[in-house]
Amino acid sequence: MKELVTLLEKSAFKNIKTYIQSGNVVLQGDKVSSTELVTIIAGKFGFKPEIVVLEKSEFDSSIKHNPFNPAEGKLAHFYFCSKKPVLNSEKLEKYLAESEEYKIKNKVFYLYAPKGIGRSKLVANIESCLGVPVTGRNLNTINKIREMVINA
Repeated sequence: MKELVTLLEKSAFKNIKTYIQSGNVVLQGDKVSSTELVTIIAGKFGFKPEIVVLEKSEFDSSIKHNPFNPAEGKLAHFYFCSKKPVLNSEKLEKYLAESEEYKIKNKVFYLYAPKGIGRSKLVANIESCLGVPVTGRNLNTINKIREMVINA
């Protein structure tokens, strides 16, 4: 992540902060786009990651619209979609465990998984159910990123 921060600084981004080794980056720049970030990363590291960029307002809105108990940080998950999901309801219902609940708001798929996501068939097939690339974070991670955004 240190190399990524240095690379982003050289690319004129400011106030760059990262959280753990999972690609969570908070930064400031003029009209940050996923295409631009993919190009920068591919040029340095030789691979093209799937990147979902959220404006601060989108991120704040995702927290505001979380339909699940905020005290259950390890059990509530946010899946940020690269664009509005095209839900395959039949497939989703096939994989959804009896204990799991979900809601969709804009480009966020919220999942409550009280038994965890390690064995979740839905999580293993989430992109095929939503029809778009996604990146998921549990509520604990969302809260840490929120602190980074507030302190940026």
